[in-house]
Amino acid sequence: MLAKRIIPCLDVRDGKVVKGVNFEGIREVGDPVKLAEEYNRQGADEIVFYDITASYEGRGVFLDVVRETARKVFVPLCVGGGIKSVDDIREILRAGADKVSVNSQAVKCPQLIKDGADIFGSQCICLGVDAKMVSPGKWTVYINGGRVDMGLDLIEWVRRAQSLGAGEICLNSIDADGTKAGFDIDMLSAVCDAVSIPVIASGGAGALPHFSEVFEKTGASAALAASLFHFGEITVADAKRELKDHGIPVRIV
Repeated sequence: MLAKRIIPCLDVRDGKVVKGVNFEGIREVGDPVKLAEEYNRQGADEIVFYDITASYEGRGVFLDVVRETARKVFVPLCVGGGIKSVDDIREILRAGADKVSVNSQAVKCPQLIKDGADIFGSQCICLGVDAKMVSPGKWTVYINGGRVDMGLDLIEWVRRAQSLGAGEICLNSIDADGTKAGFDIDMLSAVCDAVSIPVIASGGAGALPHFSEVFEKTGASAALAASLFHFGEITVADAKRELKDHGIPVRIV
């Protein structure tokens, strides 16, 4: 069995890492490069950067931060936010990212997934999805940082994205985001059952047992967290020890 991954996520706005609850009540956390270096030291399997207002503000991603981080961090780096074209993907990869996360623009223009996968390979294309429950067993997809409900069925969307060439899915629950009440097990299970590509669990991590729970109860390949790591409540190493103690394969540094 492949080792499960622990991934710190850094939401960046105006060059600073920020965090909120349910995409609201944003507060500043710190410098993205320094935080990425610390997570690299703690043994993160990957680091994700999201420029959380790039799509909403209609601008490109923060390439200077990507370049500096890529020089100092030696684990895979995934970057998302404001990616609208193959040229944008190319620039981010050239800046040092290993893959990109496409979200809002992929919903508006699914061909971006196919074009990106055809040119750079599926391993470079992660589909970021922000979704919210509309009724038990049914979820809808949002874009622009959780601001706009597209009325798009989550399961239909992830299946289509996989067929277009997405190499993995980072699935964020808007309902759970920032609440620290645990990952959205029902939504994750439904998506993991619907696709064969890796799924990253995002939104809701608040305690060590949440990490073992998400791997024991869903087919997720990785678990992503933000505020739990940013505010020093637990470290990446703590999360990995939790997995190891539960017999879940994990890379220990």
